[in-house]
Amino acid sequence: MSARVLAKGILTWVPGLQRTFFDPQAGGGTASAAYCYGVWMKHLALLVEAGMAEIPHAVLELGPGDSIGTGVATLLSGAERYVAIDAVAHMRPEANAAVLRDLVRMFRERAPRPVAGWPAIDHLLDARLFPSDILDDRRLAAALAPGRIERIDRAVRAVALAEPDPMIEYHTWSSLRAVPDASVDLVFAHVVMSQVSDLEDVYARCGRWVKPGGWMSHQIDFTSLGTAEEWNGHLAYSDLAWKIIAGRRPYFVNRERLGTHLALIERAGFDLVRVQRDRPGGGIARAQLAPRWRAISDDDLATDTAFLVARRRGH
Repeated sequence: MSARVLAKGILTWVPGLQRTFFDPQAGGGTASAAYCYGVWMKHLALLVEAGMAEIPHAVLELGPGDSIGTGVATLLSGAERYVAIDAVAHMRPEANAAVLRDLVRMFRERAPRPVAGWPAIDHLLDARLFPSDILDDRRLAAALAPGRIERIDRAVRAVALAEPDPMIEYHTWSSLRAVPDASVDLVFAHVVMSQVSDLEDVYARCGRWVKPGGWMSHQIDFTSLGTAEEWNGHLAYSDLAWKIIAGRRPYFVNRERLGTHLALIERAGFDLVRVQRDRPGGGIARAQLAPRWRAISDDDLATDTAFLVARRRGH
């Protein structure tokens, strides 16, 4: 076990030091419009390939990060309402206006997806690497109409105010207002669900929030995220060692494997439409796993990343 990783966890238990190890800027790369554009293009393309026929009217994102840029991208694609929920407040309001400006330009120019990434989506894009079959000229003309851009701009600027525009809502779990049942057409998260402490509760909430026939998509990272040398080395730690490493941070890697996510999604009322797995090879062997993890499937041991698309039953 890395002494540095262990020491950081121990220090978070010392009164007054927890805040030292919480970086409020650690919300991913969403202060970059290109990053937000690429994330939404991936989810949109793979959702449509899986059968989603229309741009969702109401979208809820878990873990938006530094800005609400990915949500703004959904609005610029034609969505009418966006709700964001973070574990703790990462969003920097000053970043939102700049991200909006750059995103408007990218959509108007039909900019190509920024990076190839995983899973591959280029087969779903046109020669410019833009999803023109989904975001055609008619749809973009309506979504990017001047009056609509002005409305989105007002909502973006109001998101941190006491009375935000209902087009965009930003919450943390502690400040969350009730999300009405069956009020959301799509829930999505990008590299977030691996750091949710109570997966069963969050997936159950998604099952209540998403309308029958609505959609859910997640890209989930199952790696050690710097807590071990091997990509799956964190599965060698005992539960006690892991509790010390996690410390009293507001969120941390939950170590749950793909099979747990799939079971909870189905239990929450969704049908799994597509499950894509990445298996990099290497990592620790089964014999090195802590007792808690020794019975996991070969698939769970080998999968470092997955992209999931699910649909709420009742459609």
